[in-house]
Amino acid sequence: MEVAVNSPGAGQRCFTYEVPPGLDVALGHAVWVPFGPATVQGVVLGVDAAPPEAAEARPIAGLIDRRPLLDAARASLARWLSREYLAPLFEAVALLLPPGFERRVLTYYAPAPDPSELALASLSAGERQVLAQVQRGGEVEGQELGAALGARKAAATLGQLLRKKLVVKVQRLEGSRVREKVVRQARLLLSASAAAAQAQELRAHRAPRQAAALELLAVQPAPLPVVIQRTGVGRQALEKMAQRGWLALEQVRVVRDPLARPGRLPPGVQGPPLTTDQDDAWARLRAALEAPAAPDSPPASFLLYGVTGSGKTELYLRALAQVESQGRSGIVLVPEISLTPQAIARFSARFPGRVAVLHSRLSLGEQFDEWWRVLRGDFTVVIGPRGALFAPLRNLGLIVLDEEHEPAYKQWEQPPRYHAREAALELARLTGAAVVLGSATPDVGSMWRSEAGLLQRLELPQRVLPPVRQQPGLAQVEVVDLRRELKEGNRGIFSRALLAAARETLERGEQAILFLNRRGSATFVQCRDCGHVLKCHRCDVVLTYHSAQENLVCHQCSARAYVPAACSQCFSRHIRYFGLGTERVEEEAARAFPAARLLRWDRDAARFKGAHDRLLERFASHGADILIGTQLIAMGLDLPLVTLVGVISADTALHLPDFRAGERTFQLLTQVVGRAGRGERPGRAIVQTYTPDHYAIRAAAVQDYRQFYRQELEHRREHDYPPLNRLTRLVFQHPSAGLAAREAERVARELRQRREALGRARTMVLGPAPAYVSRLRGRYRWQVLIKGPAPQQLLEDVALGRGWAVDVDPLSFL
Repeated sequence: MEVAVNSPGAGQRCFTYEVPPGLDVALGHAVWVPFGPATVQGVVLGVDAAPPEAAEARPIAGLIDRRPLLDAARASLARWLSREYLAPLFEAVALLLPPGFERRVLTYYAPAPDPSELALASLSAGERQVLAQVQRGGEVEGQELGAALGARKAAATLGQLLRKKLVVKVQRLEGSRVREKVVRQARLLLSASAAAAQAQELRAHRAPRQAAALELLAVQPAPLPVVIQRTGVGRQALEKMAQRGWLALEQVRVVRDPLARPGRLPPGVQGPPLTTDQDDAWARLRAALEAPAAPDSPPASFLLYGVTGSGKTELYLRALAQVESQGRSGIVLVPEISLTPQAIARFSARFPGRVAVLHSRLSLGEQFDEWWRVLRGDFTVVIGPRGALFAPLRNLGLIVLDEEHEPAYKQWEQPPRYHAREAALELARLTGAAVVLGSATPDVGSMWRSEAGLLQRLELPQRVLPPVRQQPGLAQVEVVDLRRELKEGNRGIFSRALLAAARETLERGEQAILFLNRRGSATFVQCRDCGHVLKCHRCDVVLTYHSAQENLVCHQCSARAYVPAACSQCFSRHIRYFGLGTERVEEEAARAFPAARLLRWDRDAARFKGAHDRLLERFASHGADILIGTQLIAMGLDLPLVTLVGVISADTALHLPDFRAGERTFQLLTQVVGRAGRGERPGRAIVQTYTPDHYAIRAAAVQDYRQFYRQELEHRREHDYPPLNRLTRLVFQHPSAGLAAREAERVARELRQRREALGRARTMVLGPAPAYVSRLRGRYRWQVLIKGPAPQQLLEDVALGRGWAVDVDPLSFL
């Protein structure tokens, strides 16, 4: 058996193990295997046709779960993720395993049953101390001894005691972080008439609470806490009622269902009639879904390019219904958890009771139950952010990536640093599923693929309008030059055009959105006398002032500090605040529109579970007039009462040292402008900028993706950037600035030598150079970039030690 092993030393390799007699092991099983001196977790990814000699392979120690956790397609996907993104194999496998799966084997030491008198007499003082501690505890964990004595001393002493056979080693599985939820439930054993008669008798004998309990249980069984809360009966009384044979007290499993909330699941509905554009796109999509996939042929892959509000979701729903009618299932990915509530409502309305949701804001117990229910086949549709792609759905027939351009589909925090779009295309190839990538502002690489014939392009150029509305569909956009506003004496954050438009919108009883992709109140705090800027003591970034908490926050490591009364460099008290964020916008909006109800939606306002749902429900139900937010409000939200969008500053990301800065600016502006005018009334947008002539802002103002794409692709071609080439980013971190620089120089030198040895003239090694954030959480950061068609080959024989992170196809250099 080829097993992916959960150990830091395993790397990208599988290891071969023998199946002992009597153990039934298959592909996808989670197993315990010996690895070096320890026993660790593993997952079977392959079955050898010709098993090796017994002397060459150690036997599998046992099964972790009797049910296979992966099928052949997912096992192949894990290998692909490891190979494509240069990640440890088990890290890739872990994406596909149930929540809470990873557990360690803990080592305990217990006294030997028949110690030798001679061995006891030969003990040193340190050995006697450790043996006495083991004997007192009966069984002591190795880590506990290491914490008390020091890891090296404890290991050496325990080794001596083991050799003298005075202690024995015991290995036991670490307790599970999550398991099935079991509650104690009361169930009535009497008939309904007998229960009513008994309840009447209990009331006559002044036992009304027991009578109420019988009447409650006559309707349906109930958990003990519910019975006690509703009737006031005590646990002892319930035990006596069980002894009399009136009811049974039993343990039952409870499913933690994240959708089991009153009013959350709407009834099944029929879809609206399609427009001409939708009908044309649906005909092509349906034909591909109905046609059987040819062996060894690429899956049907579509780029659904439609303007905001053009009805892309309706095509997703029809495609899911089509694959469901064929006995298959589908996955719908959304870029942010904030979009999940609206997606759940829409898809649950069409597929009631058949939609599962998977995302990190669920409790671990909810994730655990949902994952196992998906594996059992309880659902045909799974919705969630990028991790939902790895749900164990059976007979996968369709994968949808809504807002496919969003950077949230890229995992960058930890390996494997995969992109959900690429992983979806590979999973589709392995399963024969179709893929639909939907966006009003497609990733430049996706549009390039469609023009090269690698993706089939479906287009929805017009908005779907309500029947009562005759005006043009897209919002009318006005670009305001803030340089002119300053020259004409307006030093506020709102232009005169935005102020007037917002007042008109509020007077009509409509809603507005104010967008700024930056949190906090002030971007930085500076001494006006010496120019000193307050920075994070752990990161090379300025601190942002948040007026809500009246403190300074590092947006990289979340460190917090008080605003000083005087400058730490020159002791001046002339401390001033510069720049702005969403909190400042909220404060200024409260002054400009005192009668308006304001709502702020950013990561600070939505820190807790359910916060996104509550904020969205409040605004959608017109519980607020103006919504102020960051990029969380720019994606996919359907808010019919919003008729005005104000972009406070279109320049926040435009001038960053990143080759995708223009693309990201265009996408954000087009998406947030697209929130206006989706209902019965036309929309309007005011975009404020200091660079109105930039091609990304000019194209966003007329919402012309084609214009932007042509200019952006020319820019990429000039610098040989993706999608015309590939990039890999290597980042090294270390507490020592000098060591970080030397290690980055060593790896860059080795990469150049390997490039020369391979004769790779098209491949370039750039750097080393300090990263954009040169120090993060106390560690200095240096980066090396590889630009070329096959970066993995260049890295094969280069030794990357601890501290290196490899990001294949990075979305950003920041």
